[in-house]
Amino acid sequence: MDEEVRALHERLARLEQLLTTAVERPAEPAWRRPTARESRWAVTAAVLGAVALQLLLPERLAFRPEWLLPALELLLLVLLLPARRARTKRTTSLLRGCGLTLAGIVSLANGWSAVLLIRGLVRGTEGGDAGTLLMTAVAIWLTNVIVFALWYWEWDRGGPVARAEGSSDYPDFLFPQMQSKELTQADWEPAFADYLYVSFTNATAFSPTDTMPLSRWAKLLMAAQASISLLTLALVVARSVNIIGG
Repeated sequence: MDEEVRALHERLARLEQLLTTAVERPAEPAWRRPTARESRWAVTAAVLGAVALQLLLPERLAFRPEWLLPALELLLLVLLLPARRARTKRTTSLLRGCGLTLAGIVSLANGWSAVLLIRGLVRGTEGGDAGTLLMTAVAIWLTNVIVFALWYWEWDRGGPVARAEGSSDYPDFLFPQMQSKELTQADWEPAFADYLYVSFTNATAFSPTDTMPLSRWAKLLMAAQASISLLTLALVVARSVNIIGG
C-alpha cells in the first residue's frame, strides 16, 4: 500500500513538473509572437558603411553632385534613429516609409555607379588599372550587399516593427532556426545581421544557401541581386585578367 502511494506521489510530481514547464515555456517561438523591437545600431552601421563606400568611388562613377545622395542618406538615417521608440501607428508607418526611401536612395546611387562601370568596361573606357578597377568593383559589390540586406530587412513579414508585433504568421524568408527549435534558444528571431548574411551569401553563391525565400517578391529580389552580382563580377574579373595578361 505504501509503495502504491509513493508511486502515485511520484507520478503527481512528474505531472506537476510537466505542467510547470509547459506554462513557463511559451508555446510559440519568438519570431511568431510579440517581442521587444530590434535595436537599430546594426542598420545604422551598415548604412554608414554604404555611404563611406560611395564617397570612395571615383567622381566619374558617382551620381552628380557627388555629395547629394550621401547627404540625403545621412538625413534619412537621422530621422530613422527614433523608429525603435515610435508608439503610434501613424508614426510607425511614416518611419517605415523613410526606411524604404533610404533603401531606394542607396539602391539608386549604387545602381548608377554599377551601370557607369559596366558601360565603361563594355566600351573600354574603364579599367585602365587593374588595382583601381578591383577596388571600385569591390566597393560597388559591398554596397550592393548592404542595399539588398536593407530590402530584405524592410520587407520580410512587413518590416521590423511588424515582426516585433508578431502580426504576420507567414514568413517571407525561412531561416534554419525556424525549423529546428531544439538547435536554438526559445527567444531567437531574425535581426538585421541575419538578413545581411543572406544578402552576402546570395551575392557570392548566386543562389540561396541556408535561408530559403518563400514569397514571390523574395525570390525575385534574390534573383535580381544574384544577376547584378554575377554580371558585375564577370565583367570586372574578365577585364582585370586582360589587363594583367596584357
